[in-house]
Amino acid sequence: MYNVLKLNKIAAIGTDRLGSNYNCADSVENPDAVLVRSAAMHDMEFGDNLLAIARAGAGTNNIPKDKCTEQGIVVFNTPGANANAVKELVLAGLLLSSRKIVEGIEWAKTLKGNGDAVAKMVEKGKSQFVGPEITGKTLGVIGLGAIGILVANAAVALGMNVVGFDPFVSVPNALKLNPHVKLMKSNEEVMTSCDYLTIHVPLTPDTKDMVNAEMIAKMKDGVRILNYSRDGLVNCEAVLEALKSGKVAKYVTDFGNDMILGEENVIVLPHLGASTPESEDNCAVMACNQVKEYLENGNIINSVNYPAISLPRSGDKRICVMHKNVPERLHDALAGMTVVGMLTKSRGDVAYTIIDVAGDADTEKLAAVEGVVRVRVID
Repeated sequence: MYNVLKLNKIAAIGTDRLGSNYNCADSVENPDAVLVRSAAMHDMEFGDNLLAIARAGAGTNNIPKDKCTEQGIVVFNTPGANANAVKELVLAGLLLSSRKIVEGIEWAKTLKGNGDAVAKMVEKGKSQFVGPEITGKTLGVIGLGAIGILVANAAVALGMNVVGFDPFVSVPNALKLNPHVKLMKSNEEVMTSCDYLTIHVPLTPDTKDMVNAEMIAKMKDGVRILNYSRDGLVNCEAVLEALKSGKVAKYVTDFGNDMILGEENVIVLPHLGASTPESEDNCAVMACNQVKEYLENGNIINSVNYPAISLPRSGDKRICVMHKNVPERLHDALAGMTVVGMLTKSRGDVAYTIIDVAGDADTEKLAAVEGVVRVRVID
């Protein structure tokens, strides 16, 4: 029986896939795995039983990944599961940033109670909400992952010119990109050439404040900036100053803070990117499938701290070894065991080795090897 702790509500369509051999609940002692969405885990202590943490979503800033790596805990995310939901909201943001829709709605509410005069008041006042069409304008997309590609392709279909940049774009993602999307050589090249800018990258020390005063000064006058990715990618002080001067026409974000709430030409949404039933279901299914595959077979899919690895089962037992990229030191420790299958994958300074053996699995020597972080056996 595997114990799985839910720190947030996880759709039943996902947890039901775990089966009768799993005790999945909101309160579990000594869990083998944790399912989480937005709950903060940095101050949590992890027991020796914990093998995996699965984030039902793409971002993992709420999980202490370095600590997990040191303890041999695999951290999963669900890239692409909520991509369509975010894409649709970004498209809405493009229109909100252009047509003064929010301002128009709020103004229209003030006309309540004027009876038959409302129609004339609407016609007289609508000119204050004029805004440009997006067709024919240039959209810059920073980050061409699952979400960025969908946004770029949809913008092309809407008649926009699209430019993008991603130094780490994968071959499968590149093949999905509409050929009309022009790939640029740097973030700066994208930002300085677009009328609308949307960002789809993780928050790291390298990406923090990537949209700052210096970069904004190089952008087109009247640029419209959208941030549906992560708080901290855009320097809010710089954006507010640029909004006051007219350099930036509008800032639309899914991440509110006290500095920008209520400011003119700022539209703040309450982190609605993945808030659709379809997205929540997709994330739950993917997260639970990944946890199940890892606990039962040791295969790793969509981890953010350990390498992707999959080996078909053979032999009687499977040994999973997490180590500091020292595969050559494991061979002597395998003496006396009949190895029928073996595969090692590395990711930076860490590695993961799957060993299938016939007969018994003696793991004491493996656990004693210098650089080995964790050893477990799956029957």
